[in-house]
Amino acid sequence: MDPTELLLHPVRLRIIHALSGGRLRTAGELCDRMPDVPRTSVYRQLGLLTEGGMLEIGDERRVRGAVERSYRLRPDRPTVSPEASSAMTSHDHRQGFAAAMAVLIAEFNAYLDQADADPVADAVGYRQATLWLSPEELDTMLTGFRDLIAPLAANQPGPGRRPYLISPILFPGEKPASPS
Repeated sequence: MDPTELLLHPVRLRIIHALSGGRLRTAGELCDRMPDVPRTSVYRQLGLLTEGGMLEIGDERRVRGAVERSYRLRPDRPTVSPEASSAMTSHDHRQGFAAAMAVLIAEFNAYLDQADADPVADAVGYRQATLWLSPEELDTMLTGFRDLIAPLAANQPGPGRRPYLISPILFPGEKPASPS
């Protein structure tokens, strides 16, 4: 399965998020983290992600006669190439967007279901704004955003850190009317 197909699935995306930052988790821990997903689906998606080169087995141990595996993201995991992205059809983009939104909703619900969830203290945000930008201004904004986020994306889990899911969504609205 190619990386685009692997990543255009909400359960697989949730597993990838759950393993980010070098985390090592068992299938049982992933099932506990995603109680809305049937256990069989989690196991099936773990198998697909492992076969597809996204995950690797980081540890194995015997538990009551069975082998319990812990999974982690492969550092050399495949990504969606710019060529593959540009070859996506409108249907593929709709599917990818729907998967991303399903993940956001599921992860947000999981956050709110925590007994100590505090959206104000945790600086939760989900605002939308319309920006009127020329192509040059858009490029400047995107470059600045990448420059700001890239060093932070390299952070690993550590004391005082918790994972924050950031999901920028950007698409142009209607085309402005031509001046008469």
